[in-house]
Amino acid sequence: MSRVRVALIHGVGLDGSMWGPLREFLEPEYDVQVLELLGHGHRGKAAPEGVTLAELAADVAERLEPGTHVVGFSLGALVAQHLARFRPDLVSSLVSVGSVCDRTAQEHATVMMRLASAASDFPATVEASIRRWYPEGSPVPAELVEATREVLLRNDPRSFLACYRVFATADAEIAPELPRITVPSHAVTGELDPGSTPEMSARLAAAIPRSTYSVISGARHMMPVERPQELANTLTAFIKEHSNVH
Repeated sequence: MSRVRVALIHGVGLDGSMWGPLREFLEPEYDVQVLELLGHGHRGKAAPEGVTLAELAADVAERLEPGTHVVGFSLGALVAQHLARFRPDLVSSLVSVGSVCDRTAQEHATVMMRLASAASDFPATVEASIRRWYPEGSPVPAELVEATREVLLRNDPRSFLACYRVFATADAEIAPELPRITVPSHAVTGELDPGSTPEMSARLAAAIPRSTYSVISGARHMMPVERPQELANTLTAFIKEHSNVH
């Protein structure tokens, strides 16, 4: 019998390396596939200006096998939601990690300010992200913080901005489709995540039929790096519950 397949989709400006700490807890049990978004990591091709959520999802779909449990982080969660809605043949279950959902006017204004800042001073945006994700006193080892910084700084700024615009706007685009998602779904975020708040995960779970959600106490946005074992426990419990399709 083949092992249960789990695909991991990273967030904007990051790459597959962000899943390193989490994979240590998943790989003994699951067949783990790390999928990089257009314009990121080893994908090679830059994301064109005006790239859409549908185009990012179609690029990922080409590399997904049917019957995969799909885990998306941040922008990757929006991509995973699009796949669950429009390519349910590929998706056994959906887990949205640190996902935004149908931002309020104030939440939308905040992320559009970040987009404008990234366009005017990309290095400063990188440092702001690092401070937000790994504030002083963070338990994350310094070498992992530095690794995140290096990945962010390696981005082609234009490609990054194209994908960040999707992250900033596509939650409104996918929101009307969420009630049509039929695969098992779970949302999980960190208690202290200011951009992908517990309220957003509750919003997401309320929008997707029969979805559940959970909050990791004391965690921030980069849960796969900051709290990999607790996140792995959450994923494993959910995937085991919904693996009878294999």
